[in-house]
Amino acid sequence: MTTIAVLQPSYLPWAGVFHQMWRSDVFVFYNDVQYTVGDWRNRNRIRTALGWQWLTVPVIRKGKFGQMINEVEINSNTDWGRQHLASIKQNYSKARFFDELFPLMEMMLSRRYNERTKLSVMTTAITACLAEKLGIETELVLSSELNISGSQTSRLVNICKHFNADHYYSGAAARNYLDIKQFEEAGISVEFQDYKHPVYKQVYEPFISHLSVIDLMFNEGPRSLEILTGGNKCKYWLLGEVAL
Repeated sequence: MTTIAVLQPSYLPWAGVFHQMWRSDVFVFYNDVQYTVGDWRNRNRIRTALGWQWLTVPVIRKGKFGQMINEVEINSNTDWGRQHLASIKQNYSKARFFDELFPLMEMMLSRRYNERTKLSVMTTAITACLAEKLGIETELVLSSELNISGSQTSRLVNICKHFNADHYYSGAAARNYLDIKQFEEAGISVEFQDYKHPVYKQVYEPFISHLSVIDLMFNEGPRSLEILTGGNKCKYWLLGEVAL
């Protein structure tokens, strides 16, 4: 069985995204569909002493209605990267694995992105870095590089066919719009993710779920993949240099 997952890129994704990636042979960043405002494409949450807070990457929106995700540009009028690093350091400096993970966060966020930098270029690079750090070896692909057409479900089916995949591992929200019959007619089985979010020790109590995966990684380090996959052993805990 060859399993594929297709998901829109997001900023510092939550554990469920990496579980989908880990379960798949090929993970496709669906970066050439319409950008949605107020979604996870340019923001995520971290734990703080008072609960949680957003980390949001500013983007250029004026006169840009209807943009594809891979067309959205970062607005660098403010040094948001260093602001995010400052928030991460303030809230995770006492985490057990802060010293192991923070250098990677600095590498990814300390550079100053210019006005022409595409949001999805940055978010997919960061996600790839975090996946490597976790020990996930799944093949990562951009949908924009596949030149595959089709409307909604038919395009997803065509992406599966491109990789000779016979199993599609979908996010739970897709139950509302996927035409399962089209997959069945193509000989592709469909499984919807039913992710049980793990509970682990955070810097602050009580436990808050559905934060960025970096919350798990700062607190659990080498055990992060084992925890987010429900007890499966992780292969390695890397810090290696990854080009952005």
